[in-house]
Amino acid sequence: MTLNTMGRRAAKASIASMLSVAMGLGLTACSSNHTVAFLYATTAKNNPGVISGYKIDFQAGHLSQLADSPVPSGGRNPVALVASPDHRFIYVVHRDDSTVVYFAIGTDGKLYAQHTYNVTGSFPLSASIDATGKFLYVTFTYQKGPNGEQLYTPANPGPGGVTIFPINSCATCDGSLGTPTTTNLGRNPVAVVATDKNHFVYVISQDSATGANLYGFSANPTTGALTPLPGITINPGNVPSVGFPSGVTPSAIIEDPSSNHLYVTDQASNQLLGYSIALNGVPSLLANGTVPTDTDPVGITIDVTGKFLFVVNYTGGTIGGYTFGPNGEPILSTVAASTQAGTGPTCVTTVGAPTNTDPSQGIYLYTSNALSNSITGQQVLPQDGSLRQIFESPFAAAALPTCLVAVPTIQ
Repeated sequence: MTLNTMGRRAAKASIASMLSVAMGLGLTACSSNHTVAFLYATTAKNNPGVISGYKIDFQAGHLSQLADSPVPSGGRNPVALVASPDHRFIYVVHRDDSTVVYFAIGTDGKLYAQHTYNVTGSFPLSASIDATGKFLYVTFTYQKGPNGEQLYTPANPGPGGVTIFPINSCATCDGSLGTPTTTNLGRNPVAVVATDKNHFVYVISQDSATGANLYGFSANPTTGALTPLPGITINPGNVPSVGFPSGVTPSAIIEDPSSNHLYVTDQASNQLLGYSIALNGVPSLLANGTVPTDTDPVGITIDVTGKFLFVVNYTGGTIGGYTFGPNGEPILSTVAASTQAGTGPTCVTTVGAPTNTDPSQGIYLYTSNALSNSITGQQVLPQDGSLRQIFESPFAAAALPTCLVAVPTIQ
């Protein structure tokens, strides 16, 4: 999940508010009618924004736009989206409206808008759902007053927070959201991840007054409420809060499949940082856990096998590949250190089915490219994490794509 994911992503996406056949795929591969997943990309050019939808071909990773695509996103400036763990719904975050719109996914990939919900703060930027599918966590930039009044604005900035929505999630439930609650945070929170075990939630902020902008919380499994971990101090008002070391300007965050490690990109120092997670949830920087990226890293994902990590770099226009050391430390790939994406990549996601007989034909990576209005597709080779460009990539997208998510088909 992952760009997955980023304050810079929202800022870049709101700029106004090659043909090559992959080795081993064959020329007829893209004609297969086996759809392994659907890909959805939000774009901010229109008002309201739109969502472009695509089928992902299993054999080739080729994208075919859905018949009704694009569709309205239901709000202004969609900057992030996240899929439910059961692959039946997506939730789209709109920065300028401070709303979340949720959609049901049809068996043919078509999106059906269901409802719009107000975030409890203003200018939300990112979202994450816990592994059980019970809670949606949305970061917002500015807190509101007790009566919903606007306390802070870009001209008068202040602290932000996290809106916690309960999700009506069960085998026969509709994915709707319940009454939200709020956890106040420090200044300028930009991304959130809910880990897959032990009920921890982590948020990164971009408060220039401190280099400790990684915040960790334990999440109540019944209510979703967040309690700061040891070492975290959340100060009220427009003053810095105290988190864990995060780099200068953290921009994206992800956990590994084991939930034993976190990875954070720092777009100011062009670095990727790796952390181990203690039993009590406290993250610690790994020895040799800081490695370089290309310029302006803003998005991050881990492939479906859990063996490779990829970062997209907005200004560099590249995808950087990494493997993992014995303690989880990120290591710059020797075969995919820098692969060309489109211009201004903002978000990255992977999809695949590693349990298939031939997994090398089912693992794919996609980036949304804000400045070239396109989606780049790459095949991930599971032997070493190298990337092979998908036939006919890059694919056309609506103007100013902000983020994307791949949703496996329900078998």
